[in-house]
Amino acid sequence: MFKKIIKSAFLLLIPFLVNGQSAGSYKSGFKKEGNEISFSTTSTQVKLEFCAPGVFRVRASWSGKFEVNEQLMVSRYDWPIVPVQTIDKNDHFLLSTSSLNIKVYKAPFRIIVFDKTGKLLSEDEQTALLKQGDAVSANKKLAADEHFFGFGERMDFLDRRSKKVTLNVGRGKGLPHAIGAYNILEANYSPVPFFMSTRGYGIFFHNTFATEWDMGASKKDQYSFKAVDGELDYYFIYGPTFKTILGSYTDITGKSPMLPQFALGLHAGTYSGGTWSHEALTSDQYVVALAKKYRELGIPVDLLWLDSTWRLFGENGGKGATSFEWRETFKNPKSMFDSIYAMGYKMVGLHIRPRFDNAKKLNLLDQAREKGYTYPENGKPGEFVNFFDQKAVDWWWDNGVKRVASIGAKFLKTDEGSAFGALANESEKIGPTGKDAERLHNVFPIAYAKAPFEEFQKFNGMRGLNQTREGYSGIQRYPYIFAGDWPSEWQYFAPVIKAGLNIGLSGIGSWAHCMGGFEHQADPELYIRWVQFGMFSPIAMVFGMDHPGYKEPWKYGEDALRNFKKYDVLRYRMIPYLYTGMHQQYQSGVPMMRALVLDHQDDENVYEIADQYMLGDHLMVAPVTTKGAITRTVYLPKGTWFDYWTGKQYSGASYVNVVAPLDTIPLFVKGGGIIPMQPEMLYSGEKAIDLITLDIFPHGALAYNLYEDDGLSLNYQKGSSALTRITAAQSANALELTIAKPTGSFKPTFHTYLAKVHWNLANQPKAVIENGEGLKQLNNKADLEKSPGWYYDTAARLLWVKSKNGNTATMVIQIN
Repeated sequence: MFKKIIKSAFLLLIPFLVNGQSAGSYKSGFKKEGNEISFSTTSTQVKLEFCAPGVFRVRASWSGKFEVNEQLMVSRYDWPIVPVQTIDKNDHFLLSTSSLNIKVYKAPFRIIVFDKTGKLLSEDEQTALLKQGDAVSANKKLAADEHFFGFGERMDFLDRRSKKVTLNVGRGKGLPHAIGAYNILEANYSPVPFFMSTRGYGIFFHNTFATEWDMGASKKDQYSFKAVDGELDYYFIYGPTFKTILGSYTDITGKSPMLPQFALGLHAGTYSGGTWSHEALTSDQYVVALAKKYRELGIPVDLLWLDSTWRLFGENGGKGATSFEWRETFKNPKSMFDSIYAMGYKMVGLHIRPRFDNAKKLNLLDQAREKGYTYPENGKPGEFVNFFDQKAVDWWWDNGVKRVASIGAKFLKTDEGSAFGALANESEKIGPTGKDAERLHNVFPIAYAKAPFEEFQKFNGMRGLNQTREGYSGIQRYPYIFAGDWPSEWQYFAPVIKAGLNIGLSGIGSWAHCMGGFEHQADPELYIRWVQFGMFSPIAMVFGMDHPGYKEPWKYGEDALRNFKKYDVLRYRMIPYLYTGMHQQYQSGVPMMRALVLDHQDDENVYEIADQYMLGDHLMVAPVTTKGAITRTVYLPKGTWFDYWTGKQYSGASYVNVVAPLDTIPLFVKGGGIIPMQPEMLYSGEKAIDLITLDIFPHGALAYNLYEDDGLSLNYQKGSSALTRITAAQSANALELTIAKPTGSFKPTFHTYLAKVHWNLANQPKAVIENGEGLKQLNNKADLEKSPGWYYDTAARLLWVKSKNGNTATMVIQIN
């Protein structure tokens, strides 16, 4: 009896033992309605809502009221009924689904989650849910073998165990100098309050305020996450694989849409001849000449955009605002657009910032303020477009963006979304302040990107496109993100790669960076190495503010130009492979650019590998990030791997040291991998894709689904697509390759196939049979351009087979 009294007294004291108020103990009100299960505790109202058998949402309110569901971070709240069995077990409630067993303990109130085998996944601390002033937090036990990945576009670490981090959209404090805005520990362009644990679950903290995460830094056996205000609202997401967790997380926050296929081509930006302090040198003629030069030099490119200096800087916001009035040096912008499109470019876009401003002829700021379409600042009409108000968005589009869209602009670069409620790069103004501005600061970049993405999608009559620098959970719906304004210095190269891996682990797959860095003249060697990485990124982008170079490849010497063309041409050839990866990203939430831990979460060797990654299912990329290096060490995970350039075979679960001269980026293909390739193109659609090359690295069973659709419309969302199933079976002395007839409602254009087989069997091929009919052996590879047949290159150990039939029927190729 005495022990029970002591225990009860301790439980009553728990809320006061910490600096704040915990949830206390279960009191009453256990109730199940649909997917929602409610509890009343001595301090809070708590709700568990099931979204799927392995996904549930936890909400706690100390006031008894819950916030209205927002639509920027989360895109889905309507979930089918999830069968949940509930049992009152005296000291806890047992909630069981087909995937999880969840124990909700009554005193103190806390949640413990197990998988169906009984494995402990997640366990709350005694003070699980806590409110301290305005701040709310959750505290959980940290397993000895647990590691954490995600958190958005972080440049500092991959594995977050034993680390602290604050997530709040921003570049970093202070002007650009040795630390300040270039501090990779502070860089927060696109934070995401979400992580995945190697224990097989993820947590998404659904709160728009700044959040703090202590992942075992203060206590080795505990982690916590806290928001400075707002509701304690998080989703528990069971995998157990990272890919499954990402799929469920993006079911909640939205999948990355398919971009137009040409968006996988090169994106090139320009200051139109004059960056800051050189604005008088800008002109529309410069832009047209630049577009011509890319074509004349044979550098494939499809998208071009004009950065800040196309427009007049206004009277109020200066460089930090947008007047939508062309600079006088642009004599005929419409003719400029027309000339560029006549060269085969697919899209030309313009850079903007989120404030309205007045210029010489247009006074959009005055008009918007008068109509109430700017966000208030200190009780007065402000300067920011109120992107949270659809009427304001419509007015911004009709009176601002449409002025440039009507003459040829087809997308925007929505820059500096972090300026809402914070100090901007190009202004001394803070913008809106107060609790509402603080609440909206992190989601402003999403609303800002959403507006032009959706409006241009309707106006252009094709898939949307928007380039943005800042984001938060949900920004993947309005891609693409670029890494920001990192200087052209070796010290920032590897951290930018890390940023791409971390943002991919956070559900954002359409990502780019400025090849060679953004600011300052680059070391030509750095430029070459960074370009190699850039061409194997989800989005390939070249742009810089170094006047007058702007990171244009011919400004960095013959070696740099040759390197740029080599990898740009190769990227365009790989578009069928990249496009298939983009579709996987749209369907599953798994990014095109994948940290090795995404496929190997049980391999501790990969937890801090932040300079290697998979691009799609089969290709591993290992950029060289050390000045002067002509070799690098690469970790090959479990399996069989082939050097892309030489075909050399390696056994995985091992480290290898490879030669990487300046013109070579180490690439490896997973055993059994296929890289489908199209003919060389100067721009997307330049010529018919009448031949698909299948670069095949046989090993055991091989399978690949080549995805095709019209590349432009939204019909893919209705299932209008085609899949070509490619399989192969390798025996001791032979290989059988099967290319199935495409399935699906979309009919691809007719093409034949050229199989490039990296022959790794002891015997040389003696005969090739296609659909029961022998193919002719040719004397050299050049003969394949004239007719079907096969040729074996003994020195290179490459077998080339050009099919007689095309993609209108299933094809079986037997190689003996």
